[in-house]
Amino acid sequence: MPLAVCATPIGNLEDVTLRVLRELGEADVVLCEDTRHTRKLLERHGLRASVLSYHQHNEAKRTAELVPRLEAGERIALVSDSGLPGISDPGARLVAAVLDAGVPVTVLPGPSAVETALVASGLVAERYQFLGYLPRGEKALLALAEELTHWPWAAVAFESPQRLGASLGVLARVVPERPAAVCRELTKRFEEIARGSVLELAERFEGAAKGEITLVIGRGEPAAPDEGVAAAAVAELVAANVSRRQAADVVSRLTGVSRNRLYRGSL
Repeated sequence: MPLAVCATPIGNLEDVTLRVLRELGEADVVLCEDTRHTRKLLERHGLRASVLSYHQHNEAKRTAELVPRLEAGERIALVSDSGLPGISDPGARLVAAVLDAGVPVTVLPGPSAVETALVASGLVAERYQFLGYLPRGEKALLALAEELTHWPWAAVAFESPQRLGASLGVLARVVPERPAAVCRELTKRFEEIARGSVLELAERFEGAAKGEITLVIGRGEPAAPDEGVAAAAVAELVAANVSRRQAADVVSRLTGVSRNRLYRGSL
């Protein structure tokens, strides 16, 4: 039997698919990040299942135990406390080991804090960057903020409620006017979507927040292409016997500088 990786609700226990419920009910064992948390979901939907802890502190040991059981034909489902296992939650190690052993893996999709926050923020575009949890150290967070300066797409990150205010304060030192949204307690009773600039949100959440946090930071302005560097690249390619037309086309696609300007050499 394949390992079934099951997405579970990010808050509201009704946000679970019929397919996931059927899999959890039929599994020989359900692997849980927190067995007490998962039992609430099972009880809410009238399911009785054998549960086994699988979290960051025991995943290496559990993985070694579980691969032979899957090879022997046991039906095993993997869940995390919320969302899809393996995305900022335990599960990636087991999935890799199972695939290496030649056992199939099936993924049962469902709720996503990342995509829910993106849409709710109003900052979604054709692309986005998922950052996982924000860096804890100030130096690393400042480096990330510098990267954000010219990213032409939105970024989504998780953050603890205790560190939210401080992290926003660090980001505000570099990208204070960037549009952003703090999405708190998504799908739960006290859901809150706070929108504003990074600086405004840093001031609003200066103290510790409450609940689970997903942070969305809007797109930045792309850096202006360096036309001098682009022209030099065309010249080098031409010197290497590449036609000027082809060189201008390639460099234009890589740098964003006008192909006609590069071809005519009128920089």
